[in-house]
Amino acid sequence: MTQTGPEIHGATQSPGSASGRLLLLTEPLSFWGGVDGVTGRIIDQRHPMAGTLLAGRVLAMPAGRGSSSSSSVLAEAIRNGSAPAAIILEEPDLIIALGACVARLLYGITCPVVTLAPADYATLEDGQTYRVDADDAGCVVTREYSGPL
Repeated sequence: MTQTGPEIHGATQSPGSASGRLLLLTEPLSFWGGVDGVTGRIIDQRHPMAGTLLAGRVLAMPAGRGSSSSSSVLAEAIRNGSAPAAIILEEPDLIIALGACVARLLYGITCPVVTLAPADYATLEDGQTYRVDADDAGCVVTREYSGPL
């Protein structure tokens, strides 16, 4: 049996619905030069999570980091199936949102990108399963619990 925790409401940058285990990054990440778009691994050797696989995870990070080319890397990772299932940010990032929007328009594949208020973002727990539902009205992020409670 799956149950959900309290709803966290935020803002939608790119719509869609997805769920997966949360990967909470403490440092911003650039998809350009920081993520392998084929494998979905963090390849930036200076990043504390270098070598970590993003594919299928709900990625949470404070913000994106740089390069406008990150949009194309994210869009291709979404097309390849190696991207995060969803991205939760504490600060809006138009470059990341653009990559997800381009993938939705060109490939018909969604990767929701949302932002949460700092107090709500601080409640996210690494390794737990979260569901992200985002549309034009906003987003709802819920923690999913499986099994007996």
